[in-house]
Amino acid sequence: MNRSTRLARVARLAAASAMLASVSALGGRALGAQVQAGAKVGPGGDYPYTAADVYFMSGMIPHHAQAVLIAGWAPSHGASEDVQRLCERIVVAQRDEIALMRNWLEDRHEQVPDSNATHMRMNMGGMTHDMLMPGMLNDEELAQLDKSRGVEFDKLFLADMIKHHQGAVSMVNDLFGTNGAGQDEVVFRFASDVYADQTTEIDRMQKMLAAKSGQARTP
Repeated sequence: MNRSTRLARVARLAAASAMLASVSALGGRALGAQVQAGAKVGPGGDYPYTAADVYFMSGMIPHHAQAVLIAGWAPSHGASEDVQRLCERIVVAQRDEIALMRNWLEDRHEQVPDSNATHMRMNMGGMTHDMLMPGMLNDEELAQLDKSRGVEFDKLFLADMIKHHQGAVSMVNDLFGTNGAGQDEVVFRFASDVYADQTTEIDRMQKMLAAKSGQARTP
């Protein structure tokens, strides 16, 4: 590992530690907290994980899948070049992360949502319920976005994706605010990356949306 790589890794870990400290101050728990009773042991017996970890990884799959779906509309809906570039990054990054989450669940013999899942499927009291995760678009919002074109698509997509990302950040906060969760190395690194990447993209998209707010409606 060269010096620049080491420095980048240190900076990333420092940012993640600062984020976790902030969550803890709001009533969460530090990463080093004792694993709660009932935690399961992952492959190799190295990293314990909990129901909260499974819920997070399972719920983030449909969350990501919806982001990939609507970002994939950019070329056919007349999105501007800057929005198309953003959408390309979202599609590539979140497809890779869906594969990571599905592999993590499969390795632990947990139920694995489809890579194109549209809802989080929950079994409660012997009944199955489909639910949207925080920030996800409902059917009406999806239809409205799908009907838009050009500048209107740009603005609506950015507003929707800001909300979508904010929902993902809230899921990370909930994870790290749950006693015993986030001990697994993969879950910790992935959740920390989601927090860092999506808060950065929220800021970028807010600036893009502000710049487009004065543009005329597409005829």
